[in-house]
Amino acid sequence: MSSLLLENYQDQQNRLPAIGQHLCAQFTSGDIIVYQAYHPGIADFAVREQSFGGSHYSFSRMTWIKPGFMWMMYRAGWATKPNQERILAIRLKLDGFLAILGAAVHSSFQEAIYQDRENWQAALANSDVRLQWDPDHDPHGQKLDRRAIQIGLRGDWVQRFNKEWILEITDVTNFAKRQFSVLSESGVEKLEVPVENVFPLGEYPLIQQRLGAD
Repeated sequence: MSSLLLENYQDQQNRLPAIGQHLCAQFTSGDIIVYQAYHPGIADFAVREQSFGGSHYSFSRMTWIKPGFMWMMYRAGWATKPNQERILAIRLKLDGFLAILGAAVHSSFQEAIYQDRENWQAALANSDVRLQWDPDHDPHGQKLDRRAIQIGLRGDWVQRFNKEWILEITDVTNFAKRQFSVLSESGVEKLEVPVENVFPLGEYPLIQQRLGAD
């Protein structure tokens, strides 16, 4: 297990907003945790080398990062879905993460942000960073009213992510599996998850506006 800070899931949900588009994550003044799920070949290399690569990893494909642990658990089925059997916690430099957010373009047209489709399509053509706001989910996979962000990288952004901004890669699969067992045997009341708070995007108004975050 890494240096992730943990808390009770229900305590966390009582603190986080119930609705809206919020970037919720574990972060400090200098770094932030994001999650990815991979098959063992990619995960073993990444943990051993503390960077991505090897024969199983493709730098030409888009790779998606997720700041929310529970969204990752929903997407990976608590580390049970094919090619998502291993959960990695990736500690990134905060300035790198902010650079990623500052280049992000929505995967689908958002009139309030781009005004018209021509502006959106031009923004898409000029950035290799994508963002989506998807419904967050509870531990049982039920949709919440709050939306969680995921961010896709390709091209040079994957190289920068890998070579410049990763501080630590930790395999947290066993933790995820233990907590799934806790959920199954003792219920959500006993579930522990990584501490997450709403990231203060209000300190970065241009990024907040670009993301359409609350």
